[in-house]
Amino acid sequence: MLESFRLEECPRTCYYIPDFITKDEEENLIQNVNSVPKPKWTCLKNRRLQNWGGIPGAKGMVPEQIPEWLKGPCKKIFDLGFFKEKAPNHILINEYLPGQGIMPHSDGPLYFPTVSTISLGSHTFLDFYKPIEEDNHEFDSSLENRYAFSLLLEPRSLVVLQDEMYTVLMHGIKEIDRDLVEEKKIFNFKKLGNLYSESEFLSRKTRISLTIRHVPKVLKINLNSLLFKK
Repeated sequence: MLESFRLEECPRTCYYIPDFITKDEEENLIQNVNSVPKPKWTCLKNRRLQNWGGIPGAKGMVPEQIPEWLKGPCKKIFDLGFFKEKAPNHILINEYLPGQGIMPHSDGPLYFPTVSTISLGSHTFLDFYKPIEEDNHEFDSSLENRYAFSLLLEPRSLVVLQDEMYTVLMHGIKEIDRDLVEEKKIFNFKKLGNLYSESEFLSRKTRISLTIRHVPKVLKINLNSLLFKK
């Protein structure tokens, strides 16, 4: 059954599951995200975010307890087998207002080479880019030239990236407030049903993404025990 969600149009390997969670689950998650204390938010220039489970680093991640309201989606993803026997232990929550995005990047070696993302509240276009060819001086390294394709991520959907989709291609979100539907550029278009029309513009709303991953290198020190140690 899981194989039916694999996108054959993409390089290895990408899965897209529409309606991975229900509307009630989506509303509950959004409410919990917006109810956390303000100090839990980290404000960046183009978005704000929350870290749950700890903050990964080169020496390892000091683990923090994951709140109950995030354990449900983590278990639901784990049960699909994407992380093999590795249970998700880190959740990055990003809030994107219309017009906000993130520069093309790769998630890097701090994580098990699988990334899963649930979208809440709004769609977005996740754009993929070829890596910069540093040894090729004639190569045009502009984003326009490196652009490969996009995925339309719908509210309540799950996208999972593995293999070349994780280790080779970079991914990002343009800082725009509406997206143009072009079937040839949207590699999961066949999984979207008949909800979108060619040349249609989709206006973005506030989107919250739950990026759920596994950090292999976890330190034995527990930050919660340090905070309350006398």
